[in-house]
Amino acid sequence: MLLLKNLRPGGRHGIASGESRDAIGFAVAALNRLAQSDLLDRVGLRKQAEQTVFTVTRGGFRTATMAGRVFARAGQRGRVGRRAADAPSRGVFDLTPSEDEQMLVDVVTELATEVLRPAAAEADVACAAPGEVLTAANEIGLPLLGVPESLGGISEERAVVASTLVAEALARGDLGLAVASLAPGAVATAIATWGTDEQQQTYLPAFTGDDVAAAALALTEPRPLFDALDPHTTARRDGDDLVLDGVKSMVPRGADAELFVVGARLGDTNVLVIVEAGTDGLTIEADPAMGVRAASLTTLSLEGVRVPASNVLGAPDVPLGQVYAECVRLSRLAWCALSVGVGQAVLDYVTPYVKEREAFGEPIAHRQSVAFMVANIAIELQAMRLLTWKAAARAAAGKDASREIALARKLCADKGMQIGLDGVQLLGGHGFVKEHPVERWYRDLRAISIMEGGVLL
Repeated sequence: MLLLKNLRPGGRHGIASGESRDAIGFAVAALNRLAQSDLLDRVGLRKQAEQTVFTVTRGGFRTATMAGRVFARAGQRGRVGRRAADAPSRGVFDLTPSEDEQMLVDVVTELATEVLRPAAAEADVACAAPGEVLTAANEIGLPLLGVPESLGGISEERAVVASTLVAEALARGDLGLAVASLAPGAVATAIATWGTDEQQQTYLPAFTGDDVAAAALALTEPRPLFDALDPHTTARRDGDDLVLDGVKSMVPRGADAELFVVGARLGDTNVLVIVEAGTDGLTIEADPAMGVRAASLTTLSLEGVRVPASNVLGAPDVPLGQVYAECVRLSRLAWCALSVGVGQAVLDYVTPYVKEREAFGEPIAHRQSVAFMVANIAIELQAMRLLTWKAAARAAAGKDASREIALARKLCADKGMQIGLDGVQLLGGHGFVKEHPVERWYRDLRAISIMEGGVLL
């Protein structure tokens, strides 16, 4: 059971009942609900349920997406939706998490340790996240971190920093399960950040209630030299509708998703389009990969998919191409945060291992080559973390963070993969077998440089 008894909502902000809640203070308050549930105990005791053949096999299984809930149109068309305010500047360069943020990190870290880590190996084999894990993530409010309180969420300020810390903490448990848990929040955050009033009123209630919708942000395409800023999926106008054609790959939880946000090319502009599951021409196919297997990766095909033109995500006051570019950048930042979390898991695992593993009558940590390799992991990991946090802080404040995000992504892609490789190397033969989780983390870290979408801060 998560140890939430000592947590108090608000922290230094002194939040009281009836006052305007700080984003993180409200999040911590929401987390306390989980302490009164036996859900986590049941997760720890129960074996993972059997998964469908769909998520385990790749060849020959393709099906139309399943229609889920009905999204009734609401709100005023063309009206600008509500937006979370930019986070205020502290006036100094300080990336230290606030008291509230640190409490949130502590809780999510415990969730990752007690729930995600024990379920990770079976989820990797099954290519699916246990329902109990996803329920736990929903119950503590993870899908709502990027949704303003005025829209039923938990923040009035942009929660990019908090979301970065949460993604990092979850990934220390398992990257695939972290992606599966964060996937619905990516869609909710996109709609809350850029959606019109009609889009927000129509779709956000599916994420703010007790029954959180499964959803996915689909940007990656299965082609050589793919560039997320140059999508080949097309959208063309046909009267009051848009017709979409193309293929999206590495879409998390696509089989059970009820809503997709799809990247496409509309004329000379890149756009994000809301597509409901069950729409004619939309099909899904299992596509398990080398890593991130617990996220139930799928391929989404769009063949003459017709949606209302009002489903293009973005308000009239913001250029659509700018919305798409910002979405790509914030998704890349999320993958940076995930890579830091997995890298930290590797460091935490190999450090005691090299101190206990003996060769030639002494711990292998006494060998300079081993000690230097562990030190290099720690050094590169800290650089990855600081670049990621700095980019998140700029994005939260509403500043241009494109340079910082590009630097963080380059470093995390290169050094994250190296950390995974070094982790396997430090374990020797043990790094090659599934008895130890380092081989899974190595496979997961190779995804950082190629995954686009799926998660969003």
